[in-house]
Amino acid sequence: MNLEDAARGIEKVRKQKPLVHNMTNNVVTNFTANGLLALGASPVMAYAREEAADMAKIAGALVLNIGTLSRESVESMIIAGKSANEHGVPVIFDPVGAGATPFRTESAQAIMREVKVSAIRGNAAEIANTLGEDWLIKGVDAGEGSGDRMELAKKAAKLWDTAVIITGAEDVITDGTKTYTVGNGHQLLTKVTGTGCLFTSVIGAFCAVEKDVCHAAVSAAVFYGTAAELAAEKTESRGPGSFQIEFVNQLAAVEVMDIKERGRIREVE
Repeated sequence: MNLEDAARGIEKVRKQKPLVHNMTNNVVTNFTANGLLALGASPVMAYAREEAADMAKIAGALVLNIGTLSRESVESMIIAGKSANEHGVPVIFDPVGAGATPFRTESAQAIMREVKVSAIRGNAAEIANTLGEDWLIKGVDAGEGSGDRMELAKKAAKLWDTAVIITGAEDVITDGTKTYTVGNGHQLLTKVTGTGCLFTSVIGAFCAVEKDVCHAAVSAAVFYGTAAELAAEKTESRGPGSFQIEFVNQLAAVEVMDIKERGRIREVE
């Protein structure tokens, strides 16, 4: 996959305006909705078990995020996920904080057992603990860890038969057969709550318009990182509050040429 291919992803999203059904956490709902609107997608947040299945089946993608989980919310997510599976809707899962508590880890693993997930995005600790491996985690943030992120991603992708996106200074994206790294982004993303969660929903938007989930995730990562770089250049001296606002602006402003000029994709043999 080259930059020309990656750059076309945002054109497809803006043209098709896919409906992204987000079952996300209450810390990031507003930021997620505004971010998706900015890039050209159509967000909806529907959590009640009474409508979760109906909403999931008409969406372009379903995003599940356990940031502020409860037993009831996990049950609703599984209902929505099964409906999405039945109707050919891609499911993108964000196992926020898996490994921090037994309940959180068990909930992430239950979703992976019950729902066929098209892509899972998290930091190395979240992916490892969902997989059943130990990796240092503090709260919902990954510790340094000592494992090989690329090998972890490949192992998870093959076991779950899904695309895996492990975020960090350099994102690792693999479906177990083809593997890429994306080097776009900026440190200020770590200073704003919800940028990881929004990224998962952005992946959902790209998966709604691109059948190859691995390629969709690479396109989303390059686009998202490029927007962050441009926002940081305009606001770095003013701090994370200004960055957050400008980042949403750049999600709307990034053009194909920006991605072609700035994108840093590497295919790993």
